[in-house]
Amino acid sequence: MRVLIVEDHRELAETVGAGLRQDGMAVDIAYDGPGALDMTAVYEYDVVVLDRDLPGLHGDDVCRALVAGGVRSRVLMLTASATIEDRVDGLGIGADDYLPKPFAFAELIARVRALARRAQPAVPPVLTHGDLSLDSTRRIARRGGRRLELSPKELAVLELLLAAQGGVVSAEQLLERAWDQAADPFTNTVKVTVSRLRRKLGEPPVIETVPHAGYRI
Repeated sequence: MRVLIVEDHRELAETVGAGLRQDGMAVDIAYDGPGALDMTAVYEYDVVVLDRDLPGLHGDDVCRALVAGGVRSRVLMLTASATIEDRVDGLGIGADDYLPKPFAFAELIARVRALARRAQPAVPPVLTHGDLSLDSTRRIARRGGRRLELSPKELAVLELLLAAQGGVVSAEQLLERAWDQAADPFTNTVKVTVSRLRRKLGEPPVIETVPHAGYRI
């Protein structure tokens, strides 16, 4: 899952970003409205966590621009105001959810994951293939009833492969969806992560390499 945080308070943005990364998400950060639109023009995000009071371009205008541009990202709007009128206004301009500050971090994570599951096509909270399962909410993977000790990136790759339901996912797609903009597109990080994931999943193998195309389960 890839998330864009748009927040002008740098310390808060970095703290939220670190927490979401620790939960296995790929996170990019923009500190103003124009920067957010630049990022969404280049990358596809599952969720945009959007502060309402932004410099350069107000969060409301950023949200309107995303909706008008047909961006498929779900928008979670943050604001220091918790009035019903502000919530109604935020939802009315196209936000998918609304969270007043200050917020509990566990609630933010839950809302981000809930919004990501509402993407098209919808992804169920528990993904399965044979005796392999992944609870995307609790971040727990099991095979044959045995819990697998996977890193956040291994969980993210497994989630993307299971969500494809037998479809091929290219290395480029895995890099874009499971890593952030700091990832070097010319490294073998995807290949290494898939190799480690294969070992941890055990026998019989479930991840197939499709030559010149990518991977599938």
